[in-house]
Amino acid sequence: MRLARITKEVEVVNKFGLHARPAMQLVELASSFQSTVEVSSSTLTVDGKSIMSVMRLAATKGTKLTIIADGQDAEEACQAVYNLIAAGFGQLGAAEGSDEPAPEA
Repeated sequence: MRLARITKEVEVVNKFGLHARPAMQLVELASSFQSTVEVSSSTLTVDGKSIMSVMRLAATKGTKLTIIADGQDAEEACQAVYNLIAAGFGQLGAAEGSDEPAPEA
């Protein structure tokens, strides 16, 4: 049986990009799945379950990322990481246009 390999492209939409807090959110989410999760920019592909690797992407607002998930729950993993990034890591809304990240819930 061949395991699924799913790929999705997404743009970083939050004002401050993939800084420490969103990177940790991404890693925690990716780590909750069995599938391997990789995140790729135009120049670098990293392990989505490693905070040090994800931070190396240094993805700013507008950066296009590719999410690659491979395994039993690849479709769910890829969609969940896509949704997190597309939603701005919860940093959109009230703080949009300000210089401060949105408060944590």
